[in-house]
Amino acid sequence: MLASCATTQVALLDAETPDGSAGAVAVIDPATGAERGQLTQARTEARLGGDAVRPHPLRAHFDALLSAMPPPPQVFTLYFVEGTTQLAPQSLATLDQLRAIVTSTSDVQITGYTDTTGDAASNDKLSLDRAIEVRAALVQQGLPVSNARVTGRGQRDLRVPTGPGVSEPANRRAEVIIR
Repeated sequence: MLASCATTQVALLDAETPDGSAGAVAVIDPATGAERGQLTQARTEARLGGDAVRPHPLRAHFDALLSAMPPPPQVFTLYFVEGTTQLAPQSLATLDQLRAIVTSTSDVQITGYTDTTGDAASNDKLSLDRAIEVRAALVQQGLPVSNARVTGRGQRDLRVPTGPGVSEPANRRAEVIIR
């Protein structure tokens, strides 16, 4: 999250990505178009005058704003038996973790994926069915996620890039993002 409004200061407040990376803010000289520097670490700021951008830790006056920010999203991955909506045995522990942290106020997005075996239309349906199955497993345990958003991406966005017709267990998955 970037903070700056008609000021000579720029701040990179916090990470917004699931892996905790902060991204970057490049400061460009409007006269020359040259980059004067970057902020690449969360909770840093810099003054925009002078020749270069020199990041330093945020001052205390941002503490209240930062403490009001929501926690970063949590991402969980569950894997499936080939061609089915049955969870692979190694994913049962992950499902238990989900059951332990999902609450009635959780914002839940479940996205299903497949490997490249089968045709695209069948894989689209299977990936959506996988996402629906994960939601059903959570609801069956009494968790209030019947309104969780589900989507299927089929064989798009492969975790492990493969050619067509390749059975790849890492691609047969559902990703659950909890905010």
